[in-house]
Amino acid sequence: MADVGGGLGLTNDWTAGFLRVRTLEEAKRLLEEHWRPKPSVAEVPLERAGGRILAEDVVSRVDLPPFDRAAVDGYAVRAADTFGADEETPIELLCVGRIRAGDWPKLRVGRGRCAEIATGAPMPRGADAVVMVEHAIAEKNAVRVYRAVAPGENVVQRASEVKRGEVVLPAGRRLTPQLIGTLAAVGVGRVKVFERPRVAVISSGAELTRPGGRLGRGKVYDINGPAICEAVRTCGCEPVYLGIVRDEPARVRSAIEKGLASCEVVIISGGSSAGRGDLVPNVVSDMGEPGLLVHGLAMKPGKPTFVAVVSGKPVFGLPGYPVSAFMVFDQLVAPYLRELAGDRQVKRERAVARLSRRILSAKGRRELVPVKLLRRDGELLAEPLLKGSGAITSLSMADGYIEVPLGREMVEEGEIVEVVIFGGADVA
Repeated sequence: MADVGGGLGLTNDWTAGFLRVRTLEEAKRLLEEHWRPKPSVAEVPLERAGGRILAEDVVSRVDLPPFDRAAVDGYAVRAADTFGADEETPIELLCVGRIRAGDWPKLRVGRGRCAEIATGAPMPRGADAVVMVEHAIAEKNAVRVYRAVAPGENVVQRASEVKRGEVVLPAGRRLTPQLIGTLAAVGVGRVKVFERPRVAVISSGAELTRPGGRLGRGKVYDINGPAICEAVRTCGCEPVYLGIVRDEPARVRSAIEKGLASCEVVIISGGSSAGRGDLVPNVVSDMGEPGLLVHGLAMKPGKPTFVAVVSGKPVFGLPGYPVSAFMVFDQLVAPYLRELAGDRQVKRERAVARLSRRILSAKGRRELVPVKLLRRDGELLAEPLLKGSGAITSLSMADGYIEVPLGREMVEEGEIVEVVIFGGADVA
């Protein structure tokens, strides 16, 4: 296969193509020449919309609340009838009825009269305030009021929250329980949301064993499969774990084809570096045009990464080492998945900290260094966790990472750095 977009036309020469690394920006540009995320929209019942992202503005068809209603239990009154009432000189009113939540009052409150009313019940005609039940005493039909109220006191006015025709929620909002409640309050039964894209996740390697299984000699548990599935889920997508495939061309091809047939994106980790046993890029390069676009990123960790487009769908090849895989996922894959899920409003949390010790970096590659954030003497410090790309504890201990640009070979101790925060990290 010919070299596509400056990527790797692999035949039997692995190393020459692999060394033709691309910057992250170049890799994205080459990918976007052949594929762009196109979110799909579906209309779903409100009770199934939790966690989804709105695909269009929701406009209220009603006022909220739809009528003036009592904010407390008490007595609906004409405020003017209570003026002057206090503990020493209560004012007596005639109670002409009772209004419960859900009723529609037919009575009218005239001068010198009141009506018992429950919280949330519609206000009767003639009444413009509510005396709290704690500030009145009823004896048969007589109600003594011990505290004056002003017009509108203890009353929730019609349309005070939302007016009919007003945008309740704009497109792009993720629906939390609170927002679901807001939509229910204005009578929305179905909403248009972005579909959760299905993303195939495959782990490649003869040395891998599924967690929970018996660990044989020379074997290790598959870290990337479960972890990448969870990372996919946090991007608003639905992971489809296709398991572990051995380093055999037919099995690798079959797994990728299965992923392409059932999902919008395929992610495979492992089998992408320059060793003879790492055959995944070679398999992908043979699966159709445009095929392999990039093999090798100018990034540490993450150099063995490849990017391909097959049958109109992207295939991302992540390194086998967990730290490398997660860093590449965060930098390269996650933004596309979020966009595919309709989530364009995500802003990565960042923190400014002082570097606790010097970092030496490789020239010509962007380096991503996991760091732990510590507070010392009131100052936020970033402590590099330099354990190598195969050490999962580098990530389990990390709160985030710093980016060392292509042109820098060293970041000095004490330098102020910007830390990209991992989701869920506590940096207080």
